[in-house]
Amino acid sequence: MSNRYCVIMGGGVGSRFWPYSRANMPKQFIDFLGTGRSLLQMSYDRARSIVPAENIIVVTNESYVALVKQQLPDLTDSQILAEPVRRNTAPCVAWAAYHIKARDPKGVMVVAPSDHLILNENLYKEDILAGFDFVENHDALLTLGIKPNRPETGYGYIQVGEMSDTDKIMHVKTFTEKPNLELAKVFVESGEFFWNSGIFLWSADSIIKALKDHAPDVCDKFEAGKEHFGTETEQSFINDKFPACPNISIDFAVMEKTPNVFVSCVNFGWNDLGTWGVLYEYSPKSKEGNVSQNCNAMLYNCHNNMIAAKPGKLIVASGLKNFIVADSDDVLLICPQSEEQRIKQYVNDVKSSFGDKYL
Repeated sequence: MSNRYCVIMGGGVGSRFWPYSRANMPKQFIDFLGTGRSLLQMSYDRARSIVPAENIIVVTNESYVALVKQQLPDLTDSQILAEPVRRNTAPCVAWAAYHIKARDPKGVMVVAPSDHLILNENLYKEDILAGFDFVENHDALLTLGIKPNRPETGYGYIQVGEMSDTDKIMHVKTFTEKPNLELAKVFVESGEFFWNSGIFLWSADSIIKALKDHAPDVCDKFEAGKEHFGTETEQSFINDKFPACPNISIDFAVMEKTPNVFVSCVNFGWNDLGTWGVLYEYSPKSKEGNVSQNCNAMLYNCHNNMIAAKPGKLIVASGLKNFIVADSDDVLLICPQSEEQRIKQYVNDVKSSFGDKYL
């Protein structure tokens, strides 16, 4: 339908995949799965099967516009929203909503990150189309909740409440940020909690109203210049006002505060492809449990390792077990898989010691 839009959020730096993901080539632009398509291109392909091509919008950082155009040459300039600075997902969503509303007052949108893994794309399409039907007929903010298959500490959780008037869609009772392992086990065993996928559906009107009610410090920046959206002055207005937006997620700004939030409980094989561990889990493995990503590897007495390097590189290793080895030109990372949550700290330490040289 012509008033349905897809907003792909593609401006992150992917620091948990450092050093493979770098500031000048973040993970969404990399073909991690060896399919010949980057994560961003795969996100676009999924969107293309759901909404008209001209209704796909990519929000990214201004430094990545050239990469977006290179990987998605069918997009017009008006389909790429270039943020002058990073301000998390609430300002990103707000801009997209005002941009779409100026073009189509009845516009509804699905908002999806550019770096997710979706295994069953047909089921994903069915769930998104059902979500569109729901938000077109309700003043509602809808998120997709993923049935958990393990007590994961790296995801947020959604507790479901009463059933809505639509099958599979329920009221949200509570949101919980990343829990510790014991609490995650309780969540999974209860059957009441779902992973927060970070995929949302709503009408432009509904999300703008929610932002006005619960995040006026975000919304006021856009509300003050409504006449600029959909015109040639939109980008210059954004360049001037966007940096003043608070750095806040849409979850904190709106979803955890508003009463009209719902969750569609889905199971289409989702994963936030956010860490080396997740990539290891979903990659083909040798009989010793090793994954060699893009590179040639000669491994002796090595078991359950994640080995990644740029094409053409040969990795020779002996005696490694449960390690991450990631080689990227001027940086080599060697880290136990059990410590991969510390990679963000390594990145911060590198920045303190060397500035942006290795980022």
